[in-house]
Amino acid sequence: MSPIIMSLIAIVVLSIIHWFYRWWNPKCNGNLPPGSMGWPLLGETLQFFTPSTTFDVSPFVKKRMERYGPIFRTSLVGRSIIVSADSELNYYVFQQEGQVFQSWYPDTFTEIFGRQNVGSLHGFMYKYLKSMVLRLFGPESLKKMLPEVEGAVLKQLHQWSSLDMVELKDATASMIFNLTAKKLISHDAETSSVNLRENFVAFIRGLISFPMDIPGTAYHECLQGRKRAMMMLKNMLQERRMMPRKENRDFFDYVLEELSKQGTMLTEEIALDLMFVLLFASFETTSLALTLAMKYLTDYPLVLQTLTEEHDAILKRRQNMNSGLTWKEYNTTGEYSSRNIQKSTQRRYTIPAGWGVMVCPPAVHLNPAKYENPLHFNPWRWEGGEINGASKHFMAFGGGMRFCVGADFTKVQMAVFLHCLVTKHRWQAIKGGNIIRTPGLQFPDGFYVRWWNPKCKGDLPPGSMGWPLLGETLQFFTPSTTFDVSPSVKKRMERYGPIFRTSLVGRPIIVSADPELNYYIFQQEGQIFQSWYPDSFTEIFG
Repeated sequence: MSPIIMSLIAIVVLSIIHWFYRWWNPKCNGNLPPGSMGWPLLGETLQFFTPSTTFDVSPFVKKRMERYGPIFRTSLVGRSIIVSADSELNYYVFQQEGQVFQSWYPDTFTEIFGRQNVGSLHGFMYKYLKSMVLRLFGPESLKKMLPEVEGAVLKQLHQWSSLDMVELKDATASMIFNLTAKKLISHDAETSSVNLRENFVAFIRGLISFPMDIPGTAYHECLQGRKRAMMMLKNMLQERRMMPRKENRDFFDYVLEELSKQGTMLTEEIALDLMFVLLFASFETTSLALTLAMKYLTDYPLVLQTLTEEHDAILKRRQNMNSGLTWKEYNTTGEYSSRNIQKSTQRRYTIPAGWGVMVCPPAVHLNPAKYENPLHFNPWRWEGGEINGASKHFMAFGGGMRFCVGADFTKVQMAVFLHCLVTKHRWQAIKGGNIIRTPGLQFPDGFYVRWWNPKCKGDLPPGSMGWPLLGETLQFFTPSTTFDVSPSVKKRMERYGPIFRTSLVGRPIIVSADPELNYYIFQQEGQIFQSWYPDSFTEIFG
């Protein structure tokens, strides 16, 4: 082999060695946090996305915390990252947003959510969009929205109670999405021929996946789901432009109002990206939290009992037992990453400008030095603490300028759901409930529950429930030759009076032969009562 070829090979080998060395030993005018950068380009991305079945901090973070401490360096999706599980640094990052730090997401993330999404914008533009959202989801708007939220929850719980079993994650996601879409864009899932949520479901399936845009991959499906959803939102916005303005304003109305202003900063692209993010963030995270809440309430009966007693006390204080939840009663009842835009020194470590900083709230919430037995479900640990905003030890909704703009709306939905749930229903876990982190939380086999007979807070009408499951169905369907009231009803009226309880086709029933109650039921349709038919009936008629 000629000396020239040998020299070229030597140069190539030395260049590769030098490249590896520079990758594993990044330049820094200070002291970088300890850690490993993994393989060139790939970094430790595969380890980060490795699934796990723990409720604890993800194994990726926990293993490195044990080895390097609460602040360490790594490389994910081609980006140099400082991971922080330190409460002081996390709080500092949130408070210094826009000054020392600036929120940042990987290119694949902005590709999914749109390059003009609210999470990727900064400064005045971010504040401008935040103020727009608060016009719809601020405290005054939420006060007016409370009866509508309660009505939607009661309706959904009533429908679920007639089913054999319900997969909670999907069911709560559907409920939250329909409610949010109705408030944001006046989209009524029951009457619309457009299935908007279906595209968001396709989007979510590939959201936390390896960013490989090849047909057949979850990431490709995610991008296609977003594309279809954005097209539908764009068409809806165009249709709204042609419609006369209505009195009950939604977010589309605010958007069109802003777009019509001279010199506006808002563009149609930014508005559509914002609506997409709001729809996604509201239903996916909230439904996951509600499913986890019901799983924990199922697994910890003492917590369920205490929660039920608290909400029963709210009902007992009411002067009008038929009134809905009031604002006064309501008030008694993820990971974030940023990039350093200038050099910063924290706890003897230097964070170079341009490096990403991944804040890890779960490590703070599950810190055994702060909370005894952090993996044990113990809601009492929050008693006496300030958790309405963001603190160093509680940052479920972020912090600083990046405090979640929809936090109050989320809290209203969750509080109303839990209030209606524990005061009016009982349930039993049937199957599923296992979780997996990828690194986001998922229920791979779902979480299925069956509703029991609703609890009674007063005196039930007299009567008999018959045999389990069968009830008094056979007696009800027994033929007769009389023109009078059916023998099944007449016999029980003579025994119990004009209002009595029974069980038919697996459903607890109050039978009313009382004219006053019958009239009241018809007048209160859609408010206190809702028309219902057995599953066999709806199966026949559709």
